[in-house]
Amino acid sequence: MQRLVGLAPVIAPHTRLVVLGSFPGVASLAEQQYYAHPRNQFWPILSHMWNIDLRALPYPERLAEVRARGLGIWDVYAHCRREGSLDSAIEAAQLNDLARLRMLAPGLRAIAHNGGESARAMRVTRTLGVPVHRLPSTSPANASWSFERKLAAWREVFKEAELL
Repeated sequence: MQRLVGLAPVIAPHTRLVVLGSFPGVASLAEQQYYAHPRNQFWPILSHMWNIDLRALPYPERLAEVRARGLGIWDVYAHCRREGSLDSAIEAAQLNDLARLRMLAPGLRAIAHNGGESARAMRVTRTLGVPVHRLPSTSPANASWSFERKLAAWREVFKEAELL
């Protein structure tokens, strides 16, 4: 297995909430876009909460919308070895420098981990002095949660961070 390298953070100084995934899947790495798998519910959840079809926008415009609304996107792992896209297949993972979040986003109010593998880094993110949340994964592998149930959990965190 080759060493895979993740994506750059999408964070602005005025970012209030950062959503941390685990590591980009095969589709995301191929496209060099966060949450590129067509069945991942990340973009549909944001679209529903913000009443805008983000998937209809070109990727750079999606990121501009995310930044403008105070949301940041990153992953807990900088690189790893993995076959396929499942978090359970991640090996030899190296954490991103999550302590940099406070420097990259001085206005940071909260951190949300997108799924269980990302939440394993809560021991690090809890040291940053902001509320830390564990959200249900938007991955198509998380089929036990309905879209509506995921949306409700995500909406609660976004309201608390004043992104709605």
